Amino acid sequence: MTGTAPHINEQFAEAAFSNQSVVFDELYSGDTIISYKRKRVRDHILQYLNPGASILELNSGTGEDALFFAKKDFKVHATDISKGMQQQLREKVLRHGVQQLVNNELCSFTQLEQLVNKGPYDLIFSNFAGLNCTGELDKVLRSFGELLNPGGMVTLVILPKFCLWETLLVFKGKFKTAFRRFFSSKGRKAHVEGVYFDCFYYNPSYIKNRLKQDFEVIGLEGLCTIVPPSYIEGFAEKHPRAYKILIAWEDRLKTIWPFKYIGDYYIISLRKK
Repeated sequence: MTGTAPHINEQFAEAAFSNQSVVFDELYSGDTIISYKRKRVRDHILQYLNPGASILELNSGTGEDALFFAKKDFKVHATDISKGMQQQLREKVLRHGVQQLVNNELCSFTQLEQLVNKGPYDLIFSNFAGLNCTGELDKVLRSFGELLNPGGMVTLVILPKFCLWETLLVFKGKFKTAFRRFFSSKGRKAHVEGVYFDCFYYNPSYIKNRLKQDFEVIGLEGLCTIVPPSYIEGFAEKHPRAYKILIAWEDRLKTIWPFKYIGDYYIISLRKK
């Protein structure tokens, strides 16, 4: 059982990702499956986003997504609680000469009422389970409406309470990992760069129910449902033919029940009414 106070848990998460910030891109930028995941998320967003739209990015990390969208002439306000990640982002923005399109602000997603740049925006975006680092996701979701233009949208990439691939690890005797999401209402410990913090899991119904009064769901798809999660290291390189086949199957099944609910992540997009 865990129960770290929310503000203390945020401090631990900030420390963990600041520690990781200097090696984050080196660790992940060359990973084939992470590149696949990023493309999936970006393609999902681009099908809905109008040219020149403004984006509020939460847990922006080192700025990989901010840079991508800036190069497509979107305006990005990149926020993160990690000082180290924000520093890496600033350096990257300057190197690529997109400072007119990307600005940044040190801010927790649980304190968006304190944002200096309140927009309003056309999209609020959070990638790769940053929002799973809080047990106060309801508080985060409540802040979205006032930060969006009429017809604005939200795209979140979240870890659900069930992952098909993770559960299959039971056959390798990894019982703790296989079932860690099932009994996680009070959070499960995550470990990054020597720091422990609580991680929480949320099904799509959690998001839908808390936003249904002011938002309608426009897209929901599973991510790494058929394609293995990136922590199964080297799969794409060791089994290139199988990897291509799995990508094709996931493309067919990603929006269909039950596959949209049982991936390592899901991508959910909602539009403000």
